[in-house]
Amino acid sequence: MAKATKKQALGRGLSALLKDPDNDINSAEDINADKVVGNIVELDIESIEVNPFQPRTNFNEETLKELASSIRELGVIQPITVRKLAFNKYQLVSGERRFRASKLIGLEAIPAYIRIANDQESLEMALVENIQRQDLDPIEIALSYQRLIDEIQLTQEQMSERVGKKRSTIANYLRLLKLDPIIQTGMRDGFISMGHGRAMVNIEDQVDQLEVYEKIITNKLSVRATEQLVKHLNTDAPAKAEEPTFEIPKHIKKGVRDFSEYFGHKIDVKVTKTGSGKITIPFHSEEDFNRIKKLVQRDK
Repeated sequence: MAKATKKQALGRGLSALLKDPDNDINSAEDINADKVVGNIVELDIESIEVNPFQPRTNFNEETLKELASSIRELGVIQPITVRKLAFNKYQLVSGERRFRASKLIGLEAIPAYIRIANDQESLEMALVENIQRQDLDPIEIALSYQRLIDEIQLTQEQMSERVGKKRSTIANYLRLLKLDPIIQTGMRDGFISMGHGRAMVNIEDQVDQLEVYEKIITNKLSVRATEQLVKHLNTDAPAKAEEPTFEIPKHIKKGVRDFSEYFGHKIDVKVTKTGSGKITIPFHSEEDFNRIKKLVQRDK
């Protein structure tokens, strides 16, 4: 009897079939599943919930309005992808910008590909598809790679095969997560590029990273200039262990702090056993040198 009911439903539209509780489809093995899964179906927007696994966290309001305007004129050209949760209940796998833009202009239905997937498969689909997008920032991509490692237990080699990227490319993105969170935010907001970030990854100390980041923003340094700045910073290594060191008197320590605050750099001081010594003022670019020069000349 149940089978007869399902056969009668075959002649009805896919949307109607999905709204028939007597013919609910919950797995790929169910009768009529092949009529729905993988096909484009008009779904009620209210029956779709946002994907909690969505790796994208930034949605630019201006570009969202532009997309909404395009959808108002042309409709949703590329269907979203959803997975079926329960009767007449779906969850986004990909296409959240299209989904949000459609809701923005009050659409009641949206074309969608229907998939049947568990949580892990849904997460992997969402992550892999989003990584392929051109408008993700480098940190979003890096976080997506990290989630594939942590939650799907993929190796970098396996990720390389899934997303069609070189293993070295994946490694370069993952290294960005070693940057101070403030710098990661700056990259996400577009203040610096991935090239700037890759250069700063070579700085181990996050305090030094932030100092370089501030110089990039203040002086509008290019990636090349940033690479040179990092190179100079790493070249200014501490004194070798074999060189004799002497306790720096308190009055000199205080003076060094004052110098450091005045010149905006960590001033290096070396003191010999006779009490003489040397003060070193580092600079990291021509602009930085001229700034220090002006500070010195100011007191003449």
